[in-house]
Amino acid sequence: MIGAVIAVVAGGAGFGAYTLFGGGAAEGQQRTDSAGVHKTVKTGPLTAAEVRSTATRFLTAWQQGRPAEAAAATSDASAATAALTGYTKDAHLTDVTLTQGTPSGAKVPFSVKATVSYQGLRKPLSYDSALTVVRRASDGAPVVDWHASVVHPDLRDGDTLVTGEAGTPPVKALDRNGNELTAAKFPSLGTVLDGLRDKYGKTAGGRAGVELRVVRGAASKKAKLSDKTLVELSKGTPGTVRTTLDPALQAAAEEQVNRRKRASVVVLRVSTGEILAVANSGHGFNTAFLGSLAPGSTMKIVTATMLFEKGLVTPDAQHPCPKTYDLAGWTFHNDGDSEIKNGTFRQSFGASCNNAFIDFAPKLSNSDLTKEAQQVYGLGMNNWAIGVPSFDGSVPVQSGAQMGASLIGQGGVRMNPLNMASVAATVQAGTFHQPFLVSPDVDHRSLAKAARTMSAKTQSQLKDVMRFTVRYGTAVKAMAGVGGDVGAKTGSAEVDGQEKPNGWFTAYRDDLAAAAVVQAGGHGGDTAGPIVAALLKAGG
Repeated sequence: MIGAVIAVVAGGAGFGAYTLFGGGAAEGQQRTDSAGVHKTVKTGPLTAAEVRSTATRFLTAWQQGRPAEAAAATSDASAATAALTGYTKDAHLTDVTLTQGTPSGAKVPFSVKATVSYQGLRKPLSYDSALTVVRRASDGAPVVDWHASVVHPDLRDGDTLVTGEAGTPPVKALDRNGNELTAAKFPSLGTVLDGLRDKYGKTAGGRAGVELRVVRGAASKKAKLSDKTLVELSKGTPGTVRTTLDPALQAAAEEQVNRRKRASVVVLRVSTGEILAVANSGHGFNTAFLGSLAPGSTMKIVTATMLFEKGLVTPDAQHPCPKTYDLAGWTFHNDGDSEIKNGTFRQSFGASCNNAFIDFAPKLSNSDLTKEAQQVYGLGMNNWAIGVPSFDGSVPVQSGAQMGASLIGQGGVRMNPLNMASVAATVQAGTFHQPFLVSPDVDHRSLAKAARTMSAKTQSQLKDVMRFTVRYGTAVKAMAGVGGDVGAKTGSAEVDGQEKPNGWFTAYRDDLAAAAVVQAGGHGGDTAGPIVAALLKAGG
């Protein structure tokens, strides 16, 4: 049975005809439709009464099992009808009670309590969601702005809720020592564990149970999101999958990212490519593996590799870094409009001086950086097989000012901490080892290989400038107290509409490499640097 009465929590906003954002009642505009009929279309800000009454109409109809009526109160009746019908028919959710909270502007929070009922099995479900009221374009009437997330916050448009025997048996993920990994112990691993189940559930020897789960649609699959279990009605028998994760480093990584908002980090074993830790603050989207962000000046490692290999510069070559540099109609600036007049390239690298790199653009072809990233670092080939979904970086061929911007990790270049940890590991190892979370011995898959290896001379030059950055450059503060064979590079990536840049940091220490990003955090040496340094120390 579906509850008959919607519970409404009384709040500060009542049903009076005052506006949410100032002004009086909604105004109207005269429009003529295709048949030549004049009609008045409401415009102006929504009133509090319109917001609350629209939300109540929608939630009441949904709770009372009238999906078509509820859908009529939305901006997309067809999609809403399908989702709300499926809520009962496919997800097998009954006894639905929706409790409306206090609106905040046009956004109305609400809580959901329901029962998952399937073939004699029953379990409760509760969660919080929200809807937003907007004016319909055709007539200005207030309606619920429809997205699948209204039904459940874990849904993206195109996803569905389904209850039944899971298509994929569960897996018990183990760390490198054979101990079970759980999201309760390591919250950052929630999406990773979902990915392991998707990849290995059918081959790991388990048996599927019955559960309510999010089944991903085409758009979510393209974004490499995995199906997600919401309620388990009967347990399946899990298979086991051993990972390369180190429990001590994983715990340390979780602790580090939780100290900052929007932080992500990856730690690798240099000599093998084994992923030892992966963590994201917020525990939602796995930015560490799937992020697609401009890496800022950490990309200068790849650029410097190309310049050294081409013989265009050496670390101790005199190479000024002007305050500004004009390229194809763009004027590039250094951070803080700094400049290095009589320094070496080593000093420019250590200070992360942009124009010391951009002024090489006229000597390069449009595809040089792309080839360097692909052939030496294995980036942008879309062929990494780490054991769960990942984004392998992108360095597109570009021209003019955009090509110049790519040299300093802006323009169209996109990376994540997994990619940049691999870049640091490649410098330390002298050759690319594709990172992996599950050994290829488990499923006999092939790991990606780089087309060529950098020369010993180039490796020596890269380690020279990265070591200088630790001792005298922008990484000094973060890497203080990190001993051994070390090298690092900081980065700050500007993002349109964002007050502070994304802070990046990548480094190696002996047989460990790590990279982190703190989105909207500011300079990488101050934000991402301490995260990386702490983990390099912890793994020592």
